[in-house]
Amino acid sequence: MNTFDLIATTQFGLEEILAAELKALGAENTEILNRAVKFTGTLELLYKSNYLLRTCLKILKPIATFEAYNETQLYENIKKIDWSQYLTLQQTFAIDGTTSGEVFTHSKFVALKSKDAIVDQFRENCGVRPSIDPEDPDIRINIHISDINCSVSIDSTGVPLNKRGYRLEQTFAPISEVLAAGIILLSGWDRKADFYDPMCGSGTFSIEAALLAQNIPNGQLRKFLFEKWTNFDAVLWQTVKDEAEKAIVPFEGKIYATDLDKTAIEISLQNARRAGVAANIEFTEADFLQSKVKGEGGLIVMNPPYNERLKNDDIVEFYGEVGTHLKHFYNGCDAWIISGNLEALKFIGLRPSRKIKLFNGQLECRLQKYELYRGSKRGGNDPLQIISPTSRR
Repeated sequence: MNTFDLIATTQFGLEEILAAELKALGAENTEILNRAVKFTGTLELLYKSNYLLRTCLKILKPIATFEAYNETQLYENIKKIDWSQYLTLQQTFAIDGTTSGEVFTHSKFVALKSKDAIVDQFRENCGVRPSIDPEDPDIRINIHISDINCSVSIDSTGVPLNKRGYRLEQTFAPISEVLAAGIILLSGWDRKADFYDPMCGSGTFSIEAALLAQNIPNGQLRKFLFEKWTNFDAVLWQTVKDEAEKAIVPFEGKIYATDLDKTAIEISLQNARRAGVAANIEFTEADFLQSKVKGEGGLIVMNPPYNERLKNDDIVEFYGEVGTHLKHFYNGCDAWIISGNLEALKFIGLRPSRKIKLFNGQLECRLQKYELYRGSKRGGNDPLQIISPTSRR
């Protein structure tokens, strides 16, 4: 099977996790970029990457690179590409443009000039042109320009991969599915220890943990744009899905999801049912500050309020209470807390063993690890454990 270059995009801070996921799937020549990983793979790997990767947003297939110093050169180089290889007259298309530098400063202008070049090529060769559909196109084209360097790619994904399809309902400011999965993978969770999601909101951490623990594909509830490509291989695609189904394993651990808000618990339960993991999660309406560890240690992942609904003095006091409660009632656990309130994090009152810069949407956050020792400090490592979905049969 032919190999070609691909680019997997992700969120800031998750690049190494994504590279490890890709290697586990068989990707070669991985190269970490800013919010992306470049790699070499086959059509089969392109399908697998969309279906199985947990920390990826999109899989792009580059088709051309060139230099352009002005709009005329951009237009001419886009027009040189044989678009009949990727697009038919019966299909609709859309263009996403991203720019940085002083030559091209408006992404919408880049998208417009690129669109003109494509439709002009079809008019000259066929007498008619394909239609534009910015909302739900059959083919989505990505034009990325940095200064004079232009890269043209075909988007194989469509709707970003954080849109798994299970979170049709959500609470206030939910965390991204990709970010949640990335945090769990960063934690080194062994997929066996008890998992605590004490401020569960929409249930994203708990659901992503359950999907991960059982090797359930993230893409099982959604469609992908590569299914509309002219070279789409339906037999290969079905083989990829069948292999992923065989790799699903039972989960015998315990996942505890709690929240003060009864509505949040109801929403989380519905989302878990759609994801097919409701039986693996114990949802309870409860106050974290009145809770305690249920067994011998475990992993706690928490996304506390940043300051949206609490006054500054209250948020500082709240974070202090969280740290005190962890120290006294969750001995033997590792706690990972992500927050966009960097000042409030200082009042947790525990010494973090790791600090990682991440973004929740556009908001800069810190993910911090707290080791809650039982008695004297224990030794141990914090391994990054990525297991191929086809290796746990």
